[in-house]
Amino acid sequence: APPPRHVPAWLWVTGGLPSACRVPLRRGKSLRQSLQEHGLLQHYLKQHPYNPATKYFTTSASAEPLQNYMDNEYFGTISIGSPGQDFTVIFDTGSSNLWVPSVYCSSPACTNHNRFNPADSSTFIGTNDSVEIAYGTGSMTGILGYDTVTVRHQPPQPPGAGTPGHYIEVLNQIFGLAETEPGDFFYYMPFDGILGLAFPSIASSGATPVFDNMMKEGLVAQDLFSVYLSRNGQSGSFVLFGAIDSSYTTNGISWIPLSAETYWQITMDR
Repeated sequence: APPPRHVPAWLWVTGGLPSACRVPLRRGKSLRQSLQEHGLLQHYLKQHPYNPATKYFTTSASAEPLQNYMDNEYFGTISIGSPGQDFTVIFDTGSSNLWVPSVYCSSPACTNHNRFNPADSSTFIGTNDSVEIAYGTGSMTGILGYDTVTVRHQPPQPPGAGTPGHYIEVLNQIFGLAETEPGDFFYYMPFDGILGLAFPSIASSGATPVFDNMMKEGLVAQDLFSVYLSRNGQSGSFVLFGAIDSSYTTNGISWIPLSAETYWQITMDR
C-alpha cells in the first residue's frame, strides 16, 4: 500500500498556485547512429530483425501490432529524492511507469548510466514489491519505492538571479528502481530511464503514473499536457505540463476522442 499522503504535494511558483511547467527536451543520437559508431549495427539487426510487413500477418488477437524502430530520440531531465538525483528520461506516451537504474543493478546498461541511491535520499520509502516491464525492445526488472520527483523548467538566467524557473514537486511518487536491464538496447541509449505518460490501466504493478499524481494533487493549472517536437536536429522541443502553448498552433486545437483509456489511442475512419 502507498504511504499516507499527510503532506500534500505542491508546486513552487509565484503565489503558490497551480501553473504550467515547460520541460525542455533534447534530441539525441538515434540507436542506429550509436550502434554504427560502435561497429555493432549489423550484429544488432541480426539479433533484432525488423519486418515492416508484420502488421499484415494474420493473428489470433484483435489488436494491431505496432513496432517503433530505432526512434527513441527526445528526452529531458528530472530529479528524484531529497536532495535530488538527476536522471535523463524519455517522456513516453506509450507506457505508464516511471523507473530509473539503481545502485542495486549491475547490468552493463546500468553501469554506464546514472543510478539512484536510496541511501542518499532523506525522503525515500522502500517496499518489497517488484516490478517487471517488457518494451518492444529492452526490458527491466526491479523493486518499487516512493520518493519526491521533481520536474523542472530552467530557462537561462543572468548571474546572481537565484534558482530559476518553475518546478513541479510530486511527493511520495511511486517509481521503479531497476535491478536488471538485460540485453544491449538500453546500454546504447542516451537516457537513463523512462517516465510513462499513458494511462494507469496499463501501468505495471498498479503504479500510479507521475502525471496522474500531478492532477490528483492539483499541481497543474489544467489536467492536460502537450508536446512540441522539433525536427531535422533543431532544438526547442519540450513537454508542457498543465497547458497548451497557443503560439505553436495555427488554427487552434482539434479534439479527438480516445477509443480506449490505455495508450493515447484513437479510431481512424480510413
